[in-house]
Amino acid sequence: MISLPLTSPISPNRSLLHQTRRPFSNRRRFWIRSSSSLQDQGTAKTPPKRVVLVRHGQSTWNEEGRIQGSSDFSVLTNKGESQADISRQMLSGDSFDVCFTSPLKRSKKTAEIIWGSRDSEMVFNYELREIDLYSFQGLLKKEGKEKFGEAFREWQEDPANFSIDGHYPVRELWSRARSCWPGILAHESKSVLVVAHNAINQALVATAIGLGTEYFRSLLQSNCGVSVLDFTPRADGGSPHVCLNRLNQTPNSPLSGGSSGGRKASKRIILVCHGQGDNEDSAVINQAATNDQPMNMLGVIQSQKIAELLLDLRVSSIVCSPDTASIGTAGAISRVQEAAGCLGVDSVPRYLKTKQMNELNVESVLDKSNKDNDVIASIQPGWLSQLDEEAVSALWNRSGKAWESLLDELSDEESNPGDTMVVVGPPIAHISLIAQCLNLTKEGLGLFHLDAGSISVIDFPDGPSRKGVIRCTNYTAHLGRWCIPITRPA
Repeated sequence: MISLPLTSPISPNRSLLHQTRRPFSNRRRFWIRSSSSLQDQGTAKTPPKRVVLVRHGQSTWNEEGRIQGSSDFSVLTNKGESQADISRQMLSGDSFDVCFTSPLKRSKKTAEIIWGSRDSEMVFNYELREIDLYSFQGLLKKEGKEKFGEAFREWQEDPANFSIDGHYPVRELWSRARSCWPGILAHESKSVLVVAHNAINQALVATAIGLGTEYFRSLLQSNCGVSVLDFTPRADGGSPHVCLNRLNQTPNSPLSGGSSGGRKASKRIILVCHGQGDNEDSAVINQAATNDQPMNMLGVIQSQKIAELLLDLRVSSIVCSPDTASIGTAGAISRVQEAAGCLGVDSVPRYLKTKQMNELNVESVLDKSNKDNDVIASIQPGWLSQLDEEAVSALWNRSGKAWESLLDELSDEESNPGDTMVVVGPPIAHISLIAQCLNLTKEGLGLFHLDAGSISVIDFPDGPSRKGVIRCTNYTAHLGRWCIPITRPA
């Protein structure tokens, strides 16, 4: 993966328009309000660190559709407490050394439920509070629209430039998120839990991987959604390699509806990483196999689990890479979809259009690289640097063509009349598509990690001709006993 300055966004390569129980009195608690700069952190020597971000559970104001901002009047609903308890179970195997949390009641309660009986410290950091929305706070969304009109429209359509009461809330939020990172990364720990809010968690993810305010609402954070960032020191002592290991793994299925950035998605692409290939080391899942391998038994199980997850979703089309593992995974999905009737899921017959797309096949690109393909394929910090420049450019250009073709097909109501397209391919192909969706440059390929058998979901609230919203990446909970743990084992 690559190393990027945490304080500056990646330059876009095209227009943005196309495109997670109780308090314990013996626990140590601390309050902090500010931190040193990110530039100071960039030169500090720190051990490899995994940071797990969790948004609070559903609150009373979430349920009412009321704008919360940094106010502290709402509390967790019963559903919100249940969500937090599911997140506690998901994270129970991790030996967290510290929990940083917003002191606002909804976040604090979520953190206490997840933290359970751990004796390690909890750090209350006011900088982790939700976005400050000033006069908007406390209003129902309908009231905000009626009272503020044009300002509310700007908040919905152009939040990066939205201003109210003499403030630019999203710009202030990004600055505050940057100020949080040095204190989090300077803590002497390998595994850190951060429990906070929707917007601040978006900003924490974005500033960690170098994205600016224009990415607000592009990286979804659902109630009790779990996101994981890995920070790996570089040999030269500079800023660490940063990798988004997964985004927004939720207590419920990521396919179960809900809005994206406050709006219902009109179209959706589901990126499915094919099942594990034959001869792949299960301890080191390859980002890309450099020869065409069939799935092994684990891969077959993974593909079946994926098909079961997608069964409750009416898939309109499947596009897959021409490699053997992708074709096998696509076939499993197709067979289960078309058997929906006899499986008692759907009374209406399902007929899927399935096609292969050569641009999703990265094997030929990697075979041309003059570097060690075994190193390239493994999930290791700096894997992108193991490809020569020509191979990186070829991979990027190929993924760009694939992304444009997928968007065109998703937009074509005649050839693709449904709302959901499933794309099956190797992890590195889907990493490339995620980077293309976010308008990154080829250097952004090292920012993401995907596992075999995972799914990632991209929603298009305004249609495929406008920018996509990343609902989740590297979701593996559907794999059951074979899922990839969210955190490191204790």
